[in-house]
Amino acid sequence: MIRSSLMRVVRRETERISGSWVLLFTTLVGPVASFLLITWMFSGGVVRDLPISVVDMDQTQLSRKIARMADATPAVNVTSRPTSLEEARAAMNRGETEAVLVIPEGTEKDVQKGVQSEIALYINNTNVVKGGVIQSQMVNALATVSAVIKIQTMVKKGVNPETAIKRAQPIRPDVHLLYNPYGNYAYFLMMGLLPLLAVVFIFFGSAYTIGIELKDGTATEWLSVAEGSTSVALIGKLIPYVLLFFVDLMVMNILLIKVMGTPLNGSLTMILFSELLLILAYQATALLFLSLTINLRLTLSLGSAYTMMALTFSGLTFPAMGMTLVAKIFAVIFPYNFWLKIFLSQSLRGEPVDETLWPLFVLTLFIWLGVASLPFFKRRFHDERWQTKD
Repeated sequence: MIRSSLMRVVRRETERISGSWVLLFTTLVGPVASFLLITWMFSGGVVRDLPISVVDMDQTQLSRKIARMADATPAVNVTSRPTSLEEARAAMNRGETEAVLVIPEGTEKDVQKGVQSEIALYINNTNVVKGGVIQSQMVNALATVSAVIKIQTMVKKGVNPETAIKRAQPIRPDVHLLYNPYGNYAYFLMMGLLPLLAVVFIFFGSAYTIGIELKDGTATEWLSVAEGSTSVALIGKLIPYVLLFFVDLMVMNILLIKVMGTPLNGSLTMILFSELLLILAYQATALLFLSLTINLRLTLSLGSAYTMMALTFSGLTFPAMGMTLVAKIFAVIFPYNFWLKIFLSQSLRGEPVDETLWPLFVLTLFIWLGVASLPFFKRRFHDERWQTKD
């Protein structure tokens, strides 16, 4: 009996989805279109050819070599050579250049005399990613030029070239980039943005399909199909959305792993299971919000802030270890953050499956939080105000 009423509710909701452009957009069109847009935007993967200006006040062979080294770095492109610092600053204010490299007059003479010379680099750091990339690339380029000069000077003094190289760099760092060896910002940006968009649509779609029944006064019809069972009505209504949102997440996985080349060093099965729990967790939070507000507009407004703020406290944009205690506590109210730990663990890091057990457990707690709100929702659901249309 329960099974038959459940199937009737599922059939009813499937017909509602197929006949509503709003539901079709929130379940399929919107998520997939946003995934494709973000993938296209970040398809470059690595920052390249950021425009910089070189103010060469020395006009010597060495200064031209420094400018060529700067232009040879993959992330930087020397687009202009102003004659003064004021002209370069004006170009930066107009947004035509992201940094200014100033080679002062007398640089080559100082180097030939063995006197330390300083080269200034002015960076527009309003965009932290661009500023950090330019600084890193230019420091490496200037360090290379400096090392070459040291080696050439020692060789001229009769030092063996191999010995000169060792003296120029007495300590050689042996750096191993474990989880993102290519410096590809798309790995962490897209792994943050695509699932964030997914949970936004999951929350909105789930809240809307339940709340619109109350708003339009069709709750009586919905409940009658479920033969008076609120639990059957809710489960049957949400089952089609679980399947549709899971399809969306499969598209997301294909874009991340197959198209963008995000490494998959762990268990794909665990990732898929965690994504199913993620869907259920955000459906549960949508039910909780509706139970507390019994107002669709207010739920969607609160939900927009709740879902979007998750990225801020995820540790991707700002390291979690550097957050204040209040921020760390606040971060635990988002299912997204715990799912992200699982995805990073099983994709980039390739950690043992045991490392995902705690985040999985927390995701189930969010689901049970929604289940715990059922009695409260049931009392609101049976209110006469929501049973008939105006």
